[in-house]
Amino acid sequence: MSLNEKEIVAKIKKEYGSQEESKVERIIRLNKKVARPAEIIALAVGIIGSLILGFGMCLAMKIIMDAMALGIVIGCIGISIVSVNYFLYKAILKRRKKKYGDEILYLANSI
Repeated sequence: MSLNEKEIVAKIKKEYGSQEESKVERIIRLNKKVARPAEIIALAVGIIGSLILGFGMCLAMKIIMDAMALGIVIGCIGISIVSVNYFLYKAILKRRKKKYGDEILYLANSI
């Protein structure tokens, strides 16, 4: 077997062999695992709240139908949803950090 063929075989063996995750890679993966659910929920709630606010504005400005009072009420509901969104994000992130914080700190201190 030539040197080039040995390199190819070694490369393929490395791809299919069991790969151990380093501590740094594990910390990065856990950090993403902490933040991702909070980000997804914050985006979803923000989008829903802004759509409700926009619908209320359309009603209040009589674009869709003549229901100004209903539009103001719906718009205020949308504003409250968007306003609570940041605090919801922080609460979810805090809870996830508490859940995974010990493991991340342990791995960080062992490096």
